[in-house]
Amino acid sequence: MDGDVRDDVVVVGGGVIGLTTAVVLAERGRRVRLWSREPVERTTSAVAGALWWPYRIRPAAAARAWALRSLGVYEELAARPEVTGVRMVEGVLGETDLDEVGGWASARLPGLRAATADEYAGAGLWARLPLVDMAVHLPWLRARLRAAGGVVEERAVSALSEPEAPVVVNCTGLGARTLVPDPGVRPVRGQLVVVENPGIRTWTVSTGADGELAYFFPQPGRLLLGGTAEEDVWSAEPDPAVAAAIVRRCAALRPEIAGARVLGHRVGLRPARDAVRLERETLPDGRLLVHNYGHGGAGVTVAWGCAEEAAGLAFGASSA
Repeated sequence: MDGDVRDDVVVVGGGVIGLTTAVVLAERGRRVRLWSREPVERTTSAVAGALWWPYRIRPAAAARAWALRSLGVYEELAARPEVTGVRMVEGVLGETDLDEVGGWASARLPGLRAATADEYAGAGLWARLPLVDMAVHLPWLRARLRAAGGVVEERAVSALSEPEAPVVVNCTGLGARTLVPDPGVRPVRGQLVVVENPGIRTWTVSTGADGELAYFFPQPGRLLLGGTAEEDVWSAEPDPAVAAAIVRRCAALRPEIAGARVLGHRVGLRPARDAVRLERETLPDGRLLVHNYGHGGAGVTVAWGCAEEAAGLAFGASSA
């Protein structure tokens, strides 16, 4: 874009929600500029385990609709996993059964079935779901945005009125707590341990009798172990004791994990809210502000569905 060409829209926030929203808008012919406080590789989204499944997100009905729309996109992207970072991988959703999931998923996931005793020691569902390598996917989204004519800038904002565009889309996640301000947005801390993969090809998500979460996701060249869901905890520093507990819980599910060499530690703060805020309002100067934040632990899961709805809110039905 030339400097004298006015942007149609500025998207604030460079995580998966902001990037995906910007891509949808740009590919619909809008002049888009994305402002990110930090490189996409250092956003909260970069830390995500990134299994497609609605997790810690409300309202449930809307989240399922957004998730199903996103599922269709990820299934297409999985045809080029080395480029997009998206693969379809089988695994077990522990402590879950078909009745609990309901028809919304089983109708769309024909391979969904009860896990066998050999697959999981307890009630669980065997599923083939998108698993996203965020180290590949986020840069790919950025490149796709630029290919559509969008501009990406590392720029922090102190007010949502700063961008000089007729439409501003707020995809700031946890940052919305102070920018809006919206005190209803709060962190849910997640810690992961990255280890060498001892040959595990499937994923598992499990919740113990004590409520503690354990999961492992095989990504190219590594295995991600989790996790935690600590509400209202702001620390982004890895806790060694928590890391050791994560490894123990995962090794209880797959003993070979116990001897895997640790490659690193990650912490992310999920932007939780009682309900996703996906709506528009008018700024004092008459410009349009569209909010798209509060996706909890399901930003990757609902990204495309929410992006399309946000685009519709910004520019009407003609953008759909």
